[in-house]
Amino acid sequence: MTTTSKNGHNRIRVGIIGANPDRGWAAEAHIPALKSLSDDFEITALSTSRRESADAASKLFDVPVAFDNHQDLVNRADVDVVAITVKVPYHLELATAALDAGKAIYCEWPLGNGLKEAETLAALAKKKDVLAVAGLQARSAPSVAYVRDLIKQGYVGEVLSTSLIGSGMGWGPTVEPFNAYLNDKKNGATMLSVPLA
Repeated sequence: MTTTSKNGHNRIRVGIIGANPDRGWAAEAHIPALKSLSDDFEITALSTSRRESADAASKLFDVPVAFDNHQDLVNRADVDVVAITVKVPYHLELATAALDAGKAIYCEWPLGNGLKEAETLAALAKKKDVLAVAGLQARSAPSVAYVRDLIKQGYVGEVLSTSLIGSGMGWGPTVEPFNAYLNDKKNGATMLSVPLA
């Protein structure tokens, strides 16, 4: 189920759903991170919702196989893990398809649009006996890791209470069009919850 890197290590083969070539977390974070960890991971396929963007992403990210649908990606034998990097309303459908295909998933936070969807996906992953991970940003943020290390070292003494203040974008009278979906509760993500996850 894995390929071998030039150093002789087994690599996990990743398929990315939502690899928009123009913007988004796949382009800005997931793909660069996976490519920087190429001894451990190989991106074997990607998908978007349109043929044109799939082809553009394939060329831009140097990924040999691209689809304009998720089903072809999750059914590939050379995909071990499916990374779901799309807006929250699509998480349930896409994660369900990947889990039903027996694939491990890495799904951007939040896992589902509300507790019920998240519980449904967790139960399906358990039933299929495959790993399902909700990607949380704050746990790997350098500033949070630094504070954690200071606490472990006893630098601040016994911690009795904490407060966390975060921001994901400028708060003002207008919102950029590509972030407007964050203002609608049905989309399951807000700039109050995502940066602090």
